[in-house]
Amino acid sequence: MSNAIEVRNLHYRAGKTFELRDLNLTVPSGSIFGFLGPNGSGKTTTMQLCLGMRPATTGRITILGHDVPQDAPNALARTGYVPERPHLYPNLTVAESVRFHSAFYTTWDERWAQELLDRFDLERSTVVSRLSKGEMGKLMMLLALAQQPELLMLDEPTDGLDPVARRDVLSAVLDYVSKSGASVFISSHLVHELERICDWVGILDKGSLVAELPMQSFKDGIKRLRVSGAPPEQQDTPFTILSRRAPETMAVGETWIVRDWNPEMAHYFETIGATLQDVVDLDLEEGFVELLTTSRAGGRQPI
Repeated sequence: MSNAIEVRNLHYRAGKTFELRDLNLTVPSGSIFGFLGPNGSGKTTTMQLCLGMRPATTGRITILGHDVPQDAPNALARTGYVPERPHLYPNLTVAESVRFHSAFYTTWDERWAQELLDRFDLERSTVVSRLSKGEMGKLMMLLALAQQPELLMLDEPTDGLDPVARRDVLSAVLDYVSKSGASVFISSHLVHELERICDWVGILDKGSLVAELPMQSFKDGIKRLRVSGAPPEQQDTPFTILSRRAPETMAVGETWIVRDWNPEMAHYFETIGATLQDVVDLDLEEGFVELLTTSRAGGRQPI
């Protein structure tokens, strides 16, 4: 099995204002796939469709080789899920929540569950309704990890957590992936956080996939160029121009944001009588913003 998740030609409409349109998404097995997008872009809806919690209008979803929703029970038995909003019984204690959850999974690792309780500094006798947001996030992650899933689906798992809680939660995920080889599909709008842990990235905006590619290709291929002397209109470039901005002063060249860049392309500017003054790397957040801006302005095809 080469892919943990495959979504093909998926369409889903909610109300009059939101829809997922012809969504195609691939999460390679063994990868940590960061699913980025602004709030309201459809990240949670996509995850719920993948888990069989919502019915798609058209399209096909495959999770760990199982078609969803037709074979959802077998897919879910091998999948750990941390939803955006906690779904635990508020009157149970932490220990009771762990015991209750363990009854549903034959793969449950009780020893590791107890180790995670200690690692996360969760008091077993505390009632769930009295947990802080950080403690709740840790407990939700514990419940997903202790079932030893082959796929982790994490919907904004660190949203609203303090830096220490975020570190603890993500560290536990990375440790589990390292020892198990599990796949991770994690959604977030905290771009810098995913940049540190993901090896693939997908960007969703207004129900459409703007980009899907390896993280390193994303970081290596999107650049900010400073160019002087270029013709007003330029075609047949060896790279794709995402945006082109006029200089603020005569002493500064135009700013080009490009994708699919490699250093050998620098000689191209000589052929058009222009000068490449500078090439600047963009971090994930800058590239994310540029792709969204370009997609909204020009309706370019996904990359």
